[in-house]
Amino acid sequence: MPRASAVRFSHFLPSLLLLLAGLSAAYVKDLNVFFTSLFNVLPTLVLLLGGAYCAVYRRQRELFLMITVYIAYFLLDTQTDFYRDNGWVRDDAAVVFHLCCLLLPLLFGIYALWQERTHLFRDFVARCAVLLAIGSVALGLEQSYPQPLLNWLAEIRWPALHGTWMSLIQLSYPMFFLAFILLGVQYWRQPRPLHAAQLVGLLGLFWMLPQTFILPFTLNIMCSQVMLMIAAGVSHEAYQMAFRDELTGLPGRRALNERMQRLGRSYVLAMGDVDHFKRFNDTHGHDVGDQVLRLVASKLSKVSGGGRAYRYGGEEFAVVFAGKTLDECLPHLEEIRQIIANYNIRLRNPDRPQDNHQGRQRRAGSGATSVSVTLSIGVAERQAEQRTPEEVLKSADQALYNAKGAGRNCVVAAGQNRRGAVRMGSAAG
Repeated sequence: MPRASAVRFSHFLPSLLLLLAGLSAAYVKDLNVFFTSLFNVLPTLVLLLGGAYCAVYRRQRELFLMITVYIAYFLLDTQTDFYRDNGWVRDDAAVVFHLCCLLLPLLFGIYALWQERTHLFRDFVARCAVLLAIGSVALGLEQSYPQPLLNWLAEIRWPALHGTWMSLIQLSYPMFFLAFILLGVQYWRQPRPLHAAQLVGLLGLFWMLPQTFILPFTLNIMCSQVMLMIAAGVSHEAYQMAFRDELTGLPGRRALNERMQRLGRSYVLAMGDVDHFKRFNDTHGHDVGDQVLRLVASKLSKVSGGGRAYRYGGEEFAVVFAGKTLDECLPHLEEIRQIIANYNIRLRNPDRPQDNHQGRQRRAGSGATSVSVTLSIGVAERQAEQRTPEEVLKSADQALYNAKGAGRNCVVAAGQNRRGAVRMGSAAG
């Protein structure tokens, strides 16, 4: 099921920056000896470092993506070196180039879509077998039938599409197009930084191939950048797993602890807890409980007043207001409490039909079950006697306990059993 709400420009940002840096470097005409030497070893260095990183963390899909890009680099770099040294291309240069143009998007797409679903060793053997099979066939064709193969690859099959813009063989364009579509669908269904890096990396390869024999060091630079995109995607996902809660999408407990170490002398911390959350799980099941947590998280993420929401753990959430006072924050917390209390969740029927039209008719005829959610909030401002943010957070947690004792569905400040001017609406049932 598509998760359009999970699509983020930040997923693409590191890869796009690397792509722009690669494009800029490729168009530099005069390079000094240092950069010339660097570009000569950069792809191998990136493969060794990035490949070791992926191997240590058992990211075989990303490892084979890097290997695929590096093999294409090695084959084409051999040809470009010969061309730069002698002023003409080798006899098999056209066949090697056309095969790379055809097989690179094919292998890149296969490995990008091939997720690790089996035993790691069997998965590794299977990926090696695919690479070996396709590579052996390509090598055999290149060695045995270069001219007939070249004629077959260079054949113009769609004259209407042939033009000056088509600098690659025609067969490579549908391969790239199909790979773009499949990787785009993969990202749409599972918005992840790695899937975004694969899309941008494929775009970089598509730009690189026609420039291989035209712009110096284009091959070295762009292959290195594509492998760096993949490594950056792995790092981005590792950061998200460590600092972001997967269920709600909010920053997690570790991110909160890190943020608390960088607060100034004036700040406010709030702790929120979903009222009677165990009742939701016991009555409606854990799926509904997860739905409730996602709802509360989505509302808290939009809290005004400069607040930043975090998933503290379980059904508890924290909100940080840096550089704010208690009086400045209370109206914003009360506003978000009211928004959550006034929102009715329509429970999903587990046997609902797959067809959306039938589902709407059933809901209209029978009336969908809905439940309301309330949130109790405790809030504390940093005082002179409190030396650490942990002490302020403990005060907010005690205020949350007081909010529960005051009837729930209210906001209570530290040091008060109940703040009548803040609490609005009836207590949660």
